[in-house]
Amino acid sequence: MSIRVVIAEDQAMVRGALAALLAIESDMEIVGEARDGGEALETVLRTLPDVLLTDIEMPEATGLELAAEIQRRKLPVRVAILTTFARPGYLRRALDLGVSGYLLKDAPAATLANAIRRIRAGGRVVDPELAAEAWTEADPLTDRERQVLRYAGEGASSAEIAVRLELSEGTVRNYLSEAIGKLGAANRTEAARLARQKGWL
Repeated sequence: MSIRVVIAEDQAMVRGALAALLAIESDMEIVGEARDGGEALETVLRTLPDVLLTDIEMPEATGLELAAEIQRRKLPVRVAILTTFARPGYLRRALDLGVSGYLLKDAPAATLANAIRRIRAGGRVVDPELAAEAWTEADPLTDRERQVLRYAGEGASSAEIAVRLELSEGTVRNYLSEAIGKLGAANRTEAARLARQKGWL
C-alpha cells in the first residue's frame, strides 16, 4: 500500500522537484501539493495523507502552525518539516508540537524517502547534530509575544498589529516591550531579527 504524501512548499520549483523525486519511489503517492499554509491545511483535510511534508516559512500559516492545527484537530497525519533552517529553536518547537521529522533540504534524496518511510511506520527522524543543539537554549517567548514580534519584524505598526490580532494598541506595546526585554534587544526590529536567527519566530 502506497504512502500518501502532501507537499507544502511556497517555492514552485522546489515543490515540483520534491514531488518528482518522491513520485519515483514505487511505494509513494503524491496526493496533493500546496503553495501556502492555508492551502496546505485544506489539502490535508481533503486528502488525509499519511505524511505532510512541509516547509516552515510559508505565507498564510507556517509549517509549525500547520503542525499545531493538525495536533489540535487530532488528525491521523504525521508531519515532517523539510527546511533550509538548521535552527535549534525551530526544532524544539516542532518536537513540542509532535512533529515526526525535521529534515534539512540539503540532505540526499534517498535520505528523504527513507525518512518518510520511517515516519509513516511510526518513527521519528531528526538531524542528530541539530537535536543535540536544540536543548541548549530555551525559547523565552510566549505565543502572543512571538505573533506580535513576527508582525513587527515584517514592518507592521503597533496599530496594524492590534487590528490583525484583535488587541488594543497598549497590549501590543506591552507584548513588544516584554519580548524586547527578554531578548536584550535595543528595539522591535532587532528583537525580531534575533528571535528569527534562533528559530523562535
